[in-house]
Amino acid sequence: MNQVTTLSSQADALECVTAEGTGKVFPGPVVALEDASFHVKRGEFVSLIGPSGCGKSTLLRLISGLIKPTAGRLEVFGTLVSGPRAEIGMMFQKPTLLDWKSVFDNVLLPITLAQTVTKADRKRAMDLIHLVGLKGFEFSYPRQLSGGMQQRVALARLLNTGAELLLLDEPFGALDEFTRERLNLELLRIQSDLNATILFVTHNIQEAVFLADRVFVMTPRPGRLAATVDVPLPRPRAIEMTKSPEYNDLVFNIRDTLGGFI
Repeated sequence: MNQVTTLSSQADALECVTAEGTGKVFPGPVVALEDASFHVKRGEFVSLIGPSGCGKSTLLRLISGLIKPTAGRLEVFGTLVSGPRAEIGMMFQKPTLLDWKSVFDNVLLPITLAQTVTKADRKRAMDLIHLVGLKGFEFSYPRQLSGGMQQRVALARLLNTGAELLLLDEPFGALDEFTRERLNLELLRIQSDLNATILFVTHNIQEAVFLADRVFVMTPRPGRLAATVDVPLPRPRAIEMTKSPEYNDLVFNIRDTLGGFI
């Protein structure tokens, strides 16, 4: 992996996530993550890829503040991560919607739990539902929606937290190929509209390259960042890009890198 800048030089306002020697050991002991050092800029889309059990999800949970590192330092927006924070949002593979609440009420939930809901809050929830392509389904219930539509609701709910840093842990992994493709395009459009910073875990090399500005390649446990691959493909991106030699060269380079560890 390329040498990263030390924490002391990263007061730059463009910095979002900074890790220096970050590690996590679970009881056992199980070394899930070891000596991770990297930085992520504001507005950047970074994909994390590697074999199962390599620490990808652990890294997202560390950044989110859900668990604490056992080694090194981890900062978000220049502040040491010590627990969950309002500016950090996380989305998992399962949408975990409340079955008894409508799409609108599920998306409004982060506000409902935090404060009295205002007219402006209701408008924003409705705008986000439309942003993720669910106009006309505002008052449908999860059981009436397809898996892909449920994930759109979960994404709108995540956006309604107001988080500036979005952590997505294989959010489309359980979906069929065509639904996944549509949601990838939707996610890119939303990221462009909101200039969000996104870290995205996936097992799919093609998906990682299609979405990202950079791809972090991780080794088997103990998870280490083995390589950082720049993705200098133009934006906005379209499915047709996946036919280009540049795209396929990146996919095969990452595949070769991963193949050296498996």
